[in-house]
Amino acid sequence: MDTWRLLKTPLARGAWNMAADEALREAVGHGESPPLLRLYSWAPGCLSLGLGQSRGDVDDAALAEHGWDLVRRASGGRAILHIDELTYSVIAPIGEPRVQGSILESYRRLAKALMAGLRSLGLPVEMQGEAPPSAQTKGPVCFEVPSSYEIVIAGKKLVGSAQARNRDSVLQHGTLPLSGDLSRITRALAFPDGPARQAAAVKLLSRATTVETVLGRAPTWEVAATAFVAAFEEELGLHLEPSEMKEAERMRTEELVQTKYAHADWTDRS
Repeated sequence: MDTWRLLKTPLARGAWNMAADEALREAVGHGESPPLLRLYSWAPGCLSLGLGQSRGDVDDAALAEHGWDLVRRASGGRAILHIDELTYSVIAPIGEPRVQGSILESYRRLAKALMAGLRSLGLPVEMQGEAPPSAQTKGPVCFEVPSSYEIVIAGKKLVGSAQARNRDSVLQHGTLPLSGDLSRITRALAFPDGPARQAAAVKLLSRATTVETVLGRAPTWEVAATAFVAAFEEELGLHLEPSEMKEAERMRTEELVQTKYAHADWTDRS
């Protein structure tokens, strides 16, 4: 049984959360840290864009009106509004057996742990099969259509995950919406008019769901986090050792906030 670090970091702004993922990924890739599972959440709410997503998808005035942050992820995919959720990050060296192989192979391996945790909460999750070609043409919203092999309930997307790799390490992070109105994201994105925005909201709610919607109640963040920890240990044969960020990791996180994730040069790239 291998030992990984377990980090539960406090509520933080979007730029700090993304900077922390990168700082920890550097530490793991350089051999300064064992692999880890990080669990976290966001305050205030934050719209995150995928690495290559157009900055023009954002309605800046609406974002400011709601008091939501904006950040660009280091991973691909489409926009996610991070509110009322549990977010996870798996960070491991490129040769770690649990993330070896292709992106799809490693994702499906980690998805078994995610699904076990969700089932322990009473959620009848399944893995989406191969998505039809029509699903490849997506709008700006990550949860609009389940991609191949994502975690769904009755065909509706429940968990959105993305992966980024370099020659040293693998980062996979994803979000589990616990409660709230998923269509809120359409208020932060640019649409040609009101009817188009409303149509996008209706479409999203028909294709994605939250834990509260399925169960009729929302588990607390801590209950959901505990379920994920137990499932990762059992399904992946791990011991997760509770840990805090090291001082060097915190300092690197703050540096990345200032030089990258809170900087317009990064956020506004398209």
